[in-house]
Amino acid sequence: MIARLLQNVREGRTQKLLAMTTAMSAPALGFEIYFEHYKASFGDKWMWTPLVLTPPLTAAGLAGFVSEKAAKTVLPAVSALYFLDGLIGMVTHVQGVRKRPGGFEEAHYNLVMGPPLLAPGSLCLVGALGLAAAIVKREK
Repeated sequence: MIARLLQNVREGRTQKLLAMTTAMSAPALGFEIYFEHYKASFGDKWMWTPLVLTPPLTAAGLAGFVSEKAAKTVLPAVSALYFLDGLIGMVTHVQGVRKRPGGFEEAHYNLVMGPPLLAPGSLCLVGALGLAAAIVKREK
């Protein structure tokens, strides 16, 4: 089993692996996002978007694991939305730090206590996994 996995990786055949990794990464990330945005009282409507997109991405990842067609259609579409939401999150987090008292002039405090600037990048990473699944070969 491990030898076949290594052979598939060497040949660039990782579609099912990437689809399942996307499916399993999204819920854990969604829970983390929920707790962090809950602490911020969901003060911005954009805070809901990663939570709304997490179940469809999980379902698309599972579908991509089962079906090559889903891995090339549904999974990249939902993954692209997740990736885009991560980019939007980076912008809103920068704005969140800027709006805190002292803004970036009090960077030491506001970067620690304000919204984490790089956290939305994890959405980009999980979205990129789903996008990559669409372009690699399927395992034998």
